[in-house]
Amino acid sequence: METLTNLAMGFGLALTPEALLYCLLGVTLGTVIGVLPGIGALTTISLCLPLTFHLDPLLGLIMLAGIFYGAQYGSSTASILLNVPGSAPAAVTCIDGYPMARQGRAGVALFLTTIASFIGGSFAIILLIMFAPLLARFAIGFSAADYFSIMLLALVAASTLSVGSALKGLCMVVLGLILGFVGTDINSGQFRFTFGIPALADGISLVALAMGLFGVAEILANVSSGEMPSLKNTRVTLRSMLPTRQDMQEFKMSCARGSVVGSFLGMLPGTGPTIASFLAYALEKKLAKDPSRFGNGAVEGIVSPEAANNACVQAAFIPTLTLGVPGDAIMAVMIGGLLIHGITPGPQLITENAGLFWGVVASFWIGNVLLLVLNLPFIGLWVKLLSIPYRMLYPAILLLISIGVYSVNNSTVDVMFTFGFGLLGFAFTRAGFPSAPLLLGFVLGPLVEENFRRALLLSNGDLTTFVTRPVSAIFLAATLLILLSSVLALRRRPAVVLDE
Repeated sequence: METLTNLAMGFGLALTPEALLYCLLGVTLGTVIGVLPGIGALTTISLCLPLTFHLDPLLGLIMLAGIFYGAQYGSSTASILLNVPGSAPAAVTCIDGYPMARQGRAGVALFLTTIASFIGGSFAIILLIMFAPLLARFAIGFSAADYFSIMLLALVAASTLSVGSALKGLCMVVLGLILGFVGTDINSGQFRFTFGIPALADGISLVALAMGLFGVAEILANVSSGEMPSLKNTRVTLRSMLPTRQDMQEFKMSCARGSVVGSFLGMLPGTGPTIASFLAYALEKKLAKDPSRFGNGAVEGIVSPEAANNACVQAAFIPTLTLGVPGDAIMAVMIGGLLIHGITPGPQLITENAGLFWGVVASFWIGNVLLLVLNLPFIGLWVKLLSIPYRMLYPAILLLISIGVYSVNNSTVDVMFTFGFGLLGFAFTRAGFPSAPLLLGFVLGPLVEENFRRALLLSNGDLTTFVTRPVSAIFLAATLLILLSSVLALRRRPAVVLDE
């Protein structure tokens, strides 16, 4: 009964004209960004982050969240029509989505992915309503040592479980931790690693770092790779979107399995929608009676990954809001935005800022319904967006990035840092170093340091406090297991033999 009362309060806040406007703005912008390949939700959220500083925290979070899950809806469009994923999680949709489009079934593929996205997101929202308050009540008893161990697990998991080299991911986490130390020490008040630059007294700007690593660097990567593929004579009508009875039979169970896989992985730190979509696809292929259908337009090959990545996005808010531990880089940016507003995500958020929490949860339902309205009747509009030349988009995005960064602190130094981090991020990408773990390390670094020092202060410098507390010991053991499994995986990797 208490949950229903809180949810009713949340809908009361989320159904105000202002909240509806920002929810519509977020999901529309997210859909547009998802449709256009090569930009990504993280770039857009980083770009819009300065706008939220002048908004009520609830409205800002509603808009940013709408961009996040809206991008997952739209990202399948380019995957199906162009064989170019609008975002990393949609890459697996290309495998069966593009063959369906070449068979003249692009409309059916777009319809099924939209419905799967809605069901996957709705399933995760139900879990969020059920488990987030329970997790928050349990986490109220956590100590500084427990929080340190949880955040350490999140950092290690984000670097070793993500796509790519685990060692390179760990290196990027360490670099992010180092960048997070720049600024004023919270205990002594002394400047650290500022190199005499007054603009660094408050630390490196989160907006400058995020926009540089993911906005400027993404643009440089896309420009250097050449012109993106163009859309060729693809027309999608409402009539062409109607699925057959066989399509719906294949849809049902694959959508259910994808929703469960995505929701489970979304609640774990360090996984993210990319891993969820690939695992969902692998599961469908494993369970299929005829695996040879996959890669040739199998309905399960597009439905399960789309349900999984949308469920994962919604479920990722559970650890983010209740524990203050982001599951991926986008969640890290959202935590940064809340901290700038003076709101600390964690167990106290649901009790101290109940309106914010339940208002955001209610907006998820509203946003998912709006996305159905946006994606099904207006699919022709999103298809036309793919015909916009990228040479016209990139200069406009760079201009908006510069304006957004400058508007935060009215600092030209931040703009210079943004483009410096952009070049750095581009170099990292070319060298195979993922940028997402760096951002997680940057956001969690100060929190890890604060909880580590507080735990030692409370225990009079006794390091055993991290292993004598049961919760802390469990998370440290999980961190150690992940590290050991990564080392064993590296040792099992076959050596490269060079021809003499």
